[in-house]
Amino acid sequence: MANIPYADLSDAAVRPLVDRITAERGGVLHLYQMLLHAPPVAEGWLTYLTAIRQKSSLPGALRELVIMRVAILNGAPYEADQHAPIALKEGMTQAQLDDLSSWQDSSLFDDTERAVLAYTDAMTRDIQVPAAVSEAIRQRFPHRQVVELTATVAAYNMVSRFLEALQVHSHDAR
Repeated sequence: MANIPYADLSDAAVRPLVDRITAERGGVLHLYQMLLHAPPVAEGWLTYLTAIRQKSSLPGALRELVIMRVAILNGAPYEADQHAPIALKEGMTQAQLDDLSSWQDSSLFDDTERAVLAYTDAMTRDIQVPAAVSEAIRQRFPHRQVVELTATVAAYNMVSRFLEALQVHSHDAR
């Protein structure tokens, strides 16, 4: 159960933002139900995460690979629950999802995916990215996608930290 109750979605002050979230996302997930306690934060969050998820040129399978790895590293089950179906739809396999915890020992990831996973691990665990890991990314992606990849790792670290601090989970009633 979440540390604080979810926001009242029928409150007139948040109704326009609830309508926007519903239009863009198909519904108001627990994450946004919590964020709506602070409408300006929820609005900025929605804009930022929409840019990451829907306006990036990064291939969807790589984006979801990053999101799922961040969820594993940060112990964020809600994030993983929400993104596993998306990852499969974007082209990841169930076997890859199953091996993601120990990707270094798996033969299911190609060189580009391994470079992305190493970059994700470095950003998430250590903050600073070793030069060799960074170089492997720069060799594989144009500058725009390097920025998009970096922003994706950063954004989903933000998401998982928010979710876990407030104990937002898929099984919560609302």
